[in-house]
Amino acid sequence: MRLSPKLTQRIAWGFIWAAGISAVVILLLIVVYVIARGLPVFGSEFFFSEPKGGISGEGGISSVFVSTIWLIATTMVILIPLGIGAAIYLAEYAPDNWLTRLIRYGVELLAGVPSIVFGLFGFAIFVMALNFSYSILAGALTLACLLLPFLIRSAEEAMKVVPRSYREAALALGATKWQMTKSVVLPAAIPGIITGIILCVGGVVAESACLYVTMGGSAGMPTSFFDGGRSLAVHVFYLAMETNALDKALATGAVLIVLILIINLITRWLAWRFRARMEGKA
Repeated sequence: MRLSPKLTQRIAWGFIWAAGISAVVILLLIVVYVIARGLPVFGSEFFFSEPKGGISGEGGISSVFVSTIWLIATTMVILIPLGIGAAIYLAEYAPDNWLTRLIRYGVELLAGVPSIVFGLFGFAIFVMALNFSYSILAGALTLACLLLPFLIRSAEEAMKVVPRSYREAALALGATKWQMTKSVVLPAAIPGIITGIILCVGGVVAESACLYVTMGGSAGMPTSFFDGGRSLAVHVFYLAMETNALDKALATGAVLIVLILIINLITRWLAWRFRARMEGKA
């Protein structure tokens, strides 16, 4: 029995909608469960005291939260200029030859390397060879190496989808190559670039394997990026595996979820402001 094209299309659309709704429902179940289990632990002691260690998992997350903010800021300062700069070169300036193809292949290859391999690289180079010791800086440099291939590819693809007519119109008006890239291509590609940056921020917050061997896991309050620290994700690992405080692990996970949401909202607002300014609307 042969199905009609209309029925086939309806079945396909039904499958797509079912898959999308299922993914959203599963995500909401996870978020609601984590927040519901962690919410009773919230309080002044949890947010404003440092972890005290021990099998009971006493203390809070104040120093861990500060370490995470330090880590995000340091990683983004290193990652964004390198990633977007490399993407601009590959999308707008690089000639189509064997060297460029080799660079793109290397970027794609590095994107598939497990994070623990980057952790061992960071430990060997940043902790030992460069003598940064266990520090937020060593962890941020390692994360920048880990996330750089992804940001390059996402930013390059965002610039490639900008219509060619935009470039031709800018050049026809007498703009230089850099003026065209800065004033036409980048504003049009900002949504895609920002999406890549947001995902990289999520990667920083969620990563634990490579930080375990580069930041040192100190629970003390950091005062600069040369100090050791412990990210929220690493702290969740410690609580879940080395203590009996599963409730605090879930509460820390809830803080992670809220932090990622807030960072995403702030980043999107900044992207909107940046794009509006570059287009002369603000």
